[in-house]
Amino acid sequence: MTRELRPATIASHAAGAVDPQSGGVVPPIQPATTFMRDENYALIRPDNVYSRDQSDTVRMAETVLRKLEQAQDTLLFPAGMAAIAAVFRTLRAGDTAIIQSGIYWGTTKWVRDFCARRDVTLYEVDASDLPALQAVCTAQKPALVFVETPSNPWLKIVDIKAAAQAAHAAGGILVVDATAATPILMQPLALGADIVMHSASKAINGHSDVLAGVLSTNTPDAPIWDMIKADRHDAGAVLGPFEAWLLIRGMRTLPLRVERMTQNTEALAAFLHAHPMVEDVFYPGLPHHPGHAVAAQQMSGYGSLMSVLVKGGKDDALRIVGKLQLFMRATSLGGVESLVEHRHTIEPHTGIPENLIRVSVGIEDIDDLIADWTEALG
Repeated sequence: MTRELRPATIASHAAGAVDPQSGGVVPPIQPATTFMRDENYALIRPDNVYSRDQSDTVRMAETVLRKLEQAQDTLLFPAGMAAIAAVFRTLRAGDTAIIQSGIYWGTTKWVRDFCARRDVTLYEVDASDLPALQAVCTAQKPALVFVETPSNPWLKIVDIKAAAQAAHAAGGILVVDATAATPILMQPLALGADIVMHSASKAINGHSDVLAGVLSTNTPDAPIWDMIKADRHDAGAVLGPFEAWLLIRGMRTLPLRVERMTQNTEALAAFLHAHPMVEDVFYPGLPHHPGHAVAAQQMSGYGSLMSVLVKGGKDDALRIVGKLQLFMRATSLGGVESLVEHRHTIEPHTGIPENLIRVSVGIEDIDDLIADWTEALG
């Protein structure tokens, strides 16, 4: 076709990755780690020497993601943190970096430790407060600004276009963790971000059975992208072909899953926000959310992640979590199954309120999900 394909078509057809040998409509998997040469020792396939970053299956998965992200280049990693680490390892001693405060604790902890070891000056700022972000960018001239939107678990929204302008004016680049949004609901590169990152373990895969991370860019000729590619190859932070194949399989339903999950979350968030046992709901799809207007401008939907503040304290939150039957008590988000987590138990020293429950909404029937919370809340 001559027209530009929509995300649902790209995903369901795995960006055209059929099996050319058998004609199978399912993309093939090639698990080889090394590749043949002819009698003159010339490579049979010049682009396949060793599978560290030369896997056809991984390339297929990257192609799907690149097209969904509307990017010029995409790189897969064995975990979201491996992707983040590759970005930050481009910094040199004496550089300055800014990260958003109150984001995924695993990111914050690793970045703090890394910057301390590498003599990189690190500033943490509430990036949803645009004047605060602009002020620290102007004053500190960071080489790198890293934000997460919607953020986990606070669901704060960063104005990506304005954040990119602030980072670029200071001579730096903007990296956006858009895991909670997925490429289906938000296009950070089109809004001015230099690099977009996802933990593909979450909704991109969607079945809680793959660890993967991904980076995409529209400036593949930039020095930082060359450094990231070299780091991935040299340090061996590569995704295996079996994981890549599972990722392709999961992505074929990504737009459909995201649509259903978002619908469910919007309905559940409205129900919980009106419930007398709930103090507040952090979800950008609710009109009272401080980032609702910005989210409405830069997202096509509000996603499947929210946090609920129940009335009472730790014991009340744990009692409710313990009574939920359909929402499984487990750490992650973005899967087809709904998950619930008492975040303070997992991260007791990070300022998470004891009455906060993080909720990842799946694709189940919404009436069943609401009934589950109705019974748990009492």
